[in-house]
Amino acid sequence: MRLIQYLDQDQLRVAVVETSDAVRPIDIPGGTYALAQIAIDAGQPLTQVVEARLGDTLVDYQPLVDECRLLPPLTHPDPAHCLVTGTGLTHLGSADTRSAMHTKTQVTEEELTDSMRMFKLGVEGGKPAPGETGAQPEWFYKGDGDCIVAPEAALPSPAFAEDAGEEPELAGLYLVGADGTPWRVGYAIGNEFSDHVTERFNYLWLAHSKLRACSVGPELLIGDLPAHLEGVSRIVRDGATLWEKPFLTGEENMAHSLANLEHHHFKYAGFRRPGDVHVHFFGTATLSFADGIQPRDGDRFEIELSAFGRPLRNPLRLEANSVDCRVSPL
Repeated sequence: MRLIQYLDQDQLRVAVVETSDAVRPIDIPGGTYALAQIAIDAGQPLTQVVEARLGDTLVDYQPLVDECRLLPPLTHPDPAHCLVTGTGLTHLGSADTRSAMHTKTQVTEEELTDSMRMFKLGVEGGKPAPGETGAQPEWFYKGDGDCIVAPEAALPSPAFAEDAGEEPELAGLYLVGADGTPWRVGYAIGNEFSDHVTERFNYLWLAHSKLRACSVGPELLIGDLPAHLEGVSRIVRDGATLWEKPFLTGEENMAHSLANLEHHHFKYAGFRRPGDVHVHFFGTATLSFADGIQPRDGDRFEIELSAFGRPLRNPLRLEANSVDCRVSPL
């Protein structure tokens, strides 16, 4: 089952994706957030809660795309209560990349870079047995719900940015229950969108490079995630494909299990605040930046995974003016 959220005369609506051309609205105010709350409180599967509230009408899907009425598939009524985070160095990548990485790890501990040491930890201990604690991954913060851009909407890159590059990823979307238990509502395609030039200059600037907009959706996959997923990431410029590359994700292509990544995020009490939404990016191994691509204003990022229905598409908007950030004394 896949869900979308969209605007209907300025009202938030949620719908089940019936076909590639049609969605069936669900009779409930409050969207996916309200559905998930009901499922948690009632102790019922989300699919059961959805099926009990399906409407009788179908809505054409394409106008929602063309009119930019799509929203992220899970939102919080107060964006400050949505935390956007992620983990890096989690994917094995292609066979060539994996081979190169493994070659680089066959050196003494003193010769390893911090990044390769982190990757090696994941390869050796990122998929622990049930009941055991695995290796801790790299972790980063992106912002609150205001940094999430809707599908088809422009991804803004601040004037001070050195780069504006896509990162095609899976994202887990969560809601914390009243007793502090995190519940995974589902998975979505994500464009984690980062400043790779800033990150490359010094890895201690990773935190700065991640404080950017991002996008997830348009569809939320409910239920089990396939262990092997093959997708395509591309950049379209002036109507033509500038760059395109396949990418792999899912646990078979990762150094860490999803359960391990989730554990090391939600083990912090501050991330188990009842009612909060979390959007957590699981990492990638494919970037246009690695191929020397420099996105321009107006380029469109497109990320496709067949299991997730429609692609996630966002044009790039380079902001020309810097914000005056001087602090005023009281």
